[in-house]
Amino acid sequence: MEVVKSLLDKIVKTIVDDQDKVAITCEKTDKGNLFTIKVGKGDVGKVIGKQGRIASAIRTLTKAAGSKQGIKVMVNVFKDPLE
Repeated sequence: MEVVKSLLDKIVKTIVDDQDKVAITCEKTDKGNLFTIKVGKGDVGKVIGKQGRIASAIRTLTKAAGSKQGIKVMVNVFKDPLE
């Protein structure tokens, strides 16, 4: 699980402008591990991308890394609620 979290962290921090606002949390659900990415207000669009293509690519990469570790992974992107 740490492998997936560090992969997400590297990918997202490379994309965004304000790296200090990036927060990644993980919670176990009955369907698998849900990773939640919170970024600053101006960076949400960069992480989601046009028509969700970047978010889809991030999900694909993390699912592949998770399957290699034997875990099911889901990813959601949110704006930091404190902004």
